[in-house]
Amino acid sequence: MSTSFYRLQDLDLQGKKILIRVDFNVPMEGGKVSDDFRLRAHKPTVDAALAKGAAVILASHLGRPDGKADSKYSLRPLVEPLSKILGKSVAFAADCVGPEAEKAARALKPGEILLLENLRFHAEEEKNDAGFAAQLSALADAYADDAFATSHRAHASVAAAPKAAKQKAAGLLLEGEIDALEKCFTDPARPLVAVIGGAKISTKIAVLKSLVGKVDALLIGGAMANTFLAALGFEMGKSLVEPDHFGTALDVLEAALDAGVAVELPRDAVCSAKGREEGVFVHTCGVRYLTPELSALDIGPQTSARFAEIIGKAGTVIWNGPLGLFERDSFATGTLTVARTLAASKALTVAGGGETVEALNRVGLAARIGHVSTGGGAFLEWLEGKPLPGVEALRKG
Repeated sequence: MSTSFYRLQDLDLQGKKILIRVDFNVPMEGGKVSDDFRLRAHKPTVDAALAKGAAVILASHLGRPDGKADSKYSLRPLVEPLSKILGKSVAFAADCVGPEAEKAARALKPGEILLLENLRFHAEEEKNDAGFAAQLSALADAYADDAFATSHRAHASVAAAPKAAKQKAAGLLLEGEIDALEKCFTDPARPLVAVIGGAKISTKIAVLKSLVGKVDALLIGGAMANTFLAALGFEMGKSLVEPDHFGTALDVLEAALDAGVAVELPRDAVCSAKGREEGVFVHTCGVRYLTPELSALDIGPQTSARFAEIIGKAGTVIWNGPLGLFERDSFATGTLTVARTLAASKALTVAGGGETVEALNRVGLAARIGHVSTGGGAFLEWLEGKPLPGVEALRKG
């Protein structure tokens, strides 16, 4: 990790309390946690703080309660599964600031853990209110941010709280994110290849423009590739296309040409005459042979092979976004092929984004990727080259 950031190991925590900003924004079904991945992800940081003799206070948001208390979004149901994961009893405070939180924090002893109620039950959280941040910071002697997934949001618990804290640092999860992501653009092993997919070019304009000039090759798939192909004059039939962004697509291609960056677009596609329906009239054809009634819904085998060839020669690979409508088995082959290729690669591999991680988990290969980012929007903003408020707040000085 860059020496410009404070790390957990730098903090004196013996006999002290530390407030750790975590991301417990977990999926819930019937009032219970349906996927505890995000709870488990923060265990190393909590364990490390406890090992240094601290009492741990955990703060998180859950859902979008619009700045007011709503039992639907309470963190109370997380206490039981979190206690099992951490192997210690977790206390709960019915608020994150104010008398109840302060009383619970005061009573906390070294080796104990306290979970605060949802930060977003207070409108001041999303307003990055300094007073609210000061109340949070005052609950503890130190602050650590372990939530990369929220680091792109200038919210009180992410941006203002560390500035108000006596000691601050990145938690182990956030430190690992920064380490992995910095390696991609700070003297990376070459060739540096970016695989970018997803539905719309409009959501990733800044990402594409930022990557051009940094990477050696840009592999574009997913429905966004349709817009590039249509802009180049290919018939894309009933495929998802954004005509308003033809100019953007051509600008990206021109910038890549000027920078000497190789851009790979689909050469063939898996198509359907029934749109997004599963398994009906599915066949493969070259992109120059699409007819008006067809929709391109996945990259074809020639494209998959070409992408695999380039990835196989890469020194560093960054992947964000599915290469097709991977939720449907008929159109998942391209995405899953890329997932398997990355898993087998000897390159430094970094993957991020909800659907990307879902695809890796679907084939059980997430553990074989060099780094799987916990961030969605934060990962995209990092790719765009934007400073992340939560990360900037942890810089020394």
